Amino acid sequence: MAPASKPLLNLTAGELMSDSVVMVPEEMSLQGAAHLLTQTRVTGAPVINHEGHCVGVLSATDFVHWVDKNRSGHPHAQAGFSSAWQIIDPEALPEDAVHNYMTRDPVLVQAAVPIGDLARMMVDAHIHRVIVIDSQRRPIGIVSSTDVLAAVARAAELRHRTDATSAKSKEPVACGSSF
Repeated sequence: MAPASKPLLNLTAGELMSDSVVMVPEEMSLQGAAHLLTQTRVTGAPVINHEGHCVGVLSATDFVHWVDKNRSGHPHAQAGFSSAWQIIDPEALPEDAVHNYMTRDPVLVQAAVPIGDLARMMVDAHIHRVIVIDSQRRPIGIVSSTDVLAAVARAAELRHRTDATSAKSKEPVACGSSF
């Protein structure tokens, strides 16, 4: 969570990130990963190898790609939604390992990366989250587009309050006269 008093453009990934990170082991089945994401109510998570290093990301987009690729001829491709982000029933997904379906080469950042750079990375890569890692490529947090927008909203609110306080201090003081 970003400090309320720090200027918006001075905020860093470490200050914006959520540090409770759901991680998906690369050998987990796609079906199991869908269940995990559903239970934790997240739409994407870093994929880690046996050493805990981030090797990819699995997001709702990867599930959409799976459905699109398997739509024709797959008997469950038109199954109902079980969560807002899911395209099909998780039971219809393959039991193949996540590493076969994840997005490789995720956008990874260090905690010191400033908010402007985070926003530019998200826009350029057309993504909704960046993974914050330590020096060993182990995920320590995630900054989502919602985290960036929340920081902008807090900065705007703070500016509005400051402007309102400043305007009040500039009001003329009425001199009272008593007769």
